[in-house]
Amino acid sequence: MSFKIVVLLSLLAAVIACAQAKAGPRSRLMRPLPRYLPRPSNPALGGVRIVGGFEIDVSETPYQVSLQYYNSHRCGGSVLNNKWVLTAAHCTDGIVPYALAVRLGSSRHASGGTVVNVANVVQHPNYDSATTDFDFALLELEGELSFSDVVQPVALPEQDEPVEDGTLTTVSGWGNTQSASESNAVLRAANVPTVNQQECDQAYESFGGVTDSMLCAGYKHGGKDACQGDSGGPLVAEGKLVGVVSWGYGCAMPGYPGVYSRVAVVREWVRENSGV
Repeated sequence: MSFKIVVLLSLLAAVIACAQAKAGPRSRLMRPLPRYLPRPSNPALGGVRIVGGFEIDVSETPYQVSLQYYNSHRCGGSVLNNKWVLTAAHCTDGIVPYALAVRLGSSRHASGGTVVNVANVVQHPNYDSATTDFDFALLELEGELSFSDVVQPVALPEQDEPVEDGTLTTVSGWGNTQSASESNAVLRAANVPTVNQQECDQAYESFGGVTDSMLCAGYKHGGKDACQGDSGGPLVAEGKLVGVVSWGYGCAMPGYPGVYSRVAVVREWVRENSGV
């Protein structure tokens, strides 16, 4: 083989390698960042709350939990009964159960209430980390919960129960507020309407669109949304848990509603694995 051919082949290999490096993993092309805190102690992440919302007491959302990773807030979650919590699969993916615990019955993610260790994690078998499809995980707790005015299970929809477009929902959590002036100590919530599935799919077309296991909520002009640190938390309508905070482009961006995992799609799976 001549020297010129060797050089040409080397240049071709370099071009291919460069193109692959620029393309990156499929998840970066298909989806914006999910809404969890990968490094909860990193001060560069700023505050940890809902964007455009208002402070609430946990008694207003007694099903809300803070999912803790080595004693730091990572995600949200919802109480299903005295032994099980529902969160997002991307919050628990690749993490051993003994590194996780939930804080319940407190408006603060870092203090108060009760902390219960996680005994087992059951991720949905169809969860796809590349597309964030079926972004659900069940957490089995080590001890049984005692219910009170600040710790209560949330009601669930029936299998495939629809959610009408424009339904006003409440999302809550300790996610990023995108405001350095706001404290990160207290639980917040925002009221956002559900968005037509086709409209949401078109909005996210460049990211691969949304699937039937997803539900969108937000305003066209933006301003109110879940954000990093809210992942796994509840989206509730008329007292029922209709969504789990999953992903989105930015936070509260005009034209990009928040994307939630649609609970009604996995109602039977929840029942089969938790008895709820």
